[in-house]
Amino acid sequence: MFKFLFESDTWQEVFDSFNKNKLRSILTMVGVWWGILLLIGLLGSAKGLENSFNRLFGDFATNSVFVWGQSTSKPFKGFQEGKRVRLSLSDAEKIEENVEGIEFVLPRSQQSATITRKFLSGSFQMAGDYPLLDQLQKKKLIHGRFINQNDIDNRKKIAIISEDAYKQLFEKDEDAIGEYIDINGINFTVAGIFEVGTMNMGPSTDVHIPFTTFQQIYNIGDQIGWMMITGKPEYDIVQIENDVKLLLKNLNQIHPEDNRALGSANAGKEFGKVTGFLTGMQFLTWFVGIATLIAGVFAIGNILLITVKERTKEIGIRRALGATPFEIKRQIVIEAVFLTLVAGIFGIITGGWILIGLDAAFGQGDQAVIVNASVSIAIVFVSLIILIVLGTLIGLIPAFKATSIKPIQALREE
Repeated sequence: MFKFLFESDTWQEVFDSFNKNKLRSILTMVGVWWGILLLIGLLGSAKGLENSFNRLFGDFATNSVFVWGQSTSKPFKGFQEGKRVRLSLSDAEKIEENVEGIEFVLPRSQQSATITRKFLSGSFQMAGDYPLLDQLQKKKLIHGRFINQNDIDNRKKIAIISEDAYKQLFEKDEDAIGEYIDINGINFTVAGIFEVGTMNMGPSTDVHIPFTTFQQIYNIGDQIGWMMITGKPEYDIVQIENDVKLLLKNLNQIHPEDNRALGSANAGKEFGKVTGFLTGMQFLTWFVGIATLIAGVFAIGNILLITVKERTKEIGIRRALGATPFEIKRQIVIEAVFLTLVAGIFGIITGGWILIGLDAAFGQGDQAVIVNASVSIAIVFVSLIILIVLGTLIGLIPAFKATSIKPIQALREE
């Protein structure tokens, strides 16, 4: 069926047509080249931004909201305005039991602490935490381990310190694991050292100790500083936030319309804005790229119309020698697809070079804006299919024009 594609005469005629109008053909191919370059370049850049976003937040439970107590702004049930709202572990348990769509509820508390070791000391933020924190906000451990359930059950005096705290309390290259540090007059054993990430949702923390140990040291009883709540992927985190606040207001005797008593930060909502932007950018990229491609392909179609006009006598001779209308159409379509494909392949190659350059310039280091800007083989394949389809369709216009003239009229054409 496609035997004609392997015939030398077919391609000889394609190259002859191209050589007769080199400059004109090249200029029209620029439109297709630019369109596919835009498509590959913008899609690759969007993918690089997405990779950067995933690297920053990949270990973070993005469908999350933080809730903490503040002061009331309305009197309610005998309580005056300005009452301090203090959340508790029992509040966290009731939220997990009663709010639909909850996956995890993580209570946390934090205090500033003075930490000393030998003659070195510093002031740091210390948090009482559960092992679940490492699941919701993955800690990049350099050495040692994070808090485990045994630490919670036995109120162990162990501490997980940040790399910054290590540098301030220990000598360079000194092994800190198993060493003692003094936290507010109490000895703790260093069990792990973690790297401070570029993205740290919630209050910054340099030292983590078991929550039960934190309770005992500060005598806070059932109270917590704040809670991190994660929703199941199929549930709306904004609705979960509203349901949690409503329940907490009922539990803590807060006026239903008091919007100041509880503070919150909805990470899921903000992440949704970013992912929506990335999705929109990809859609815009496809739209702009394909629109530019269509414009470039139309330019090729116009040039072929001019070429057909110039080749009217030649087409008349071929028809007189027995060439069928289908063979004439086929030849014109092949020329259109050839020009489109060549321009597109150069656009893909150029786009790849640009993505390599972007990655070299902006994709290196922990602060990289674009990480591994690239497009998949599937996108390249789809782009080539689009080029073939558009080239075929646009080639049909001059092809039908070429066969609409009768052979005898074509031979009379000057």
